[in-house]
Amino acid sequence: MPLADAVDRVVDLLAALAVLPALPALLPQPGRVIAVPHQRVEARVLAKVRALLAKAESTAYPQEAEALSAKAQELMARHAFAEAAVDPGPQRASASRIWLEQPYVTAKAQLVDAVAEANRCRAVFYPKLGCVVLVGHETDLEIVTVLSASLGVQATRALRAAPGRTRAYRNAFLSGYAHRIRTRLALATATATDARALPVLARRHHVVEETYATLFPGIRTRRTTISNPTGWGAGQAAADHADLLPARPRVAG
Repeated sequence: MPLADAVDRVVDLLAALAVLPALPALLPQPGRVIAVPHQRVEARVLAKVRALLAKAESTAYPQEAEALSAKAQELMARHAFAEAAVDPGPQRASASRIWLEQPYVTAKAQLVDAVAEANRCRAVFYPKLGCVVLVGHETDLEIVTVLSASLGVQATRALRAAPGRTRAYRNAFLSGYAHRIRTRLALATATATDARALPVLARRHHVVEETYATLFPGIRTRRTTISNPTGWGAGQAAADHADLLPARPRVAG
């Protein structure tokens, strides 16, 4: 990146910081000692998930990629529900950030929000900074980080294969992709729901909402306007190619 462009980017970021609400403090102040959160998702589960997502990112077939991503979501959801069922201790909410790469950061933030919603987290987008702040249980935050990164790679690959080349088309494509992924991940999560965990998840949801309201008082939701219906439809179709709930043997109970 030329030096002049780099300087302009820093100036833009400083200007954004001056006009945007402060980001929530996610790190301790200097000199303050706090416990470092440990990894919540079991290593063996995370290894299986990463293997599924690696296959999804490498395959040239959209159907296979979406099916593998759905299996990963279902596996992580089952793990989260099982953890909640056996560990109903005090519920806490944490926060984390995901930084997005230009271009089309608004559409990319919508994809992160779709994954967050499917995994019981809340998301706030800072468009001028290009980051999403997530609020949720540590396990769920870890799931969102892993899955949204993989789906972002897959969405970018699908976009490269799309016929449209205008900015409006490509932005609408990614928005449509995120919209459809939201629906499909919700179905995968519903399939994995463990009734034993519902009381714990209800308490966890309450804590997450309280933390979210504390960090972001008076937050407003802004509706996105789609200026290219063709790109929107193509994005939905790209996310809709695969069966996100592949047939698999079921065990009663």
